Amino acid sequence: MLGVRSRRSAGRRRRSRRVEMRPSQALKLWHDVTLDLVRDDVTDLTARQTAILLTIYLEPPPHTVRGLAAKLAVTKPAITRALDTMGRAGLVSRRRDESDRRNVVVQRTVAGALFVEQLGDLVVARGRELPR
Repeated sequence: MLGVRSRRSAGRRRRSRRVEMRPSQALKLWHDVTLDLVRDDVTDLTARQTAILLTIYLEPPPHTVRGLAAKLAVTKPAITRALDTMGRAGLVSRRRDESDRRNVVVQRTVAGALFVEQLGDLVVARGRELPR
């Protein structure tokens, strides 16, 4: 039991390790990842769409249009327009909440999960290329 706990705490320490970066390195990373996304033939998302997508995939569900609008401090129509674009790309889907038909529940998709995973891989790869 002690060995298991030790491995678990070591894992927690590894996950919580801070990444130290100068502002110029952070901007270079953001720049490089953004360039890769623009140059790729995959869906070209705006900064707002990317923020919404990452919120949906990185924070626990359920997600609603109303909740996303409140969390990101934007209007519900702005969320709806972004979801329309992401829905056409297959990154998210929507359905009416059966318990409260006024709410629209935003759901993850396999294509969206793969997109977010590939985005994470891209950020890690570009981060490793940064000069120290």
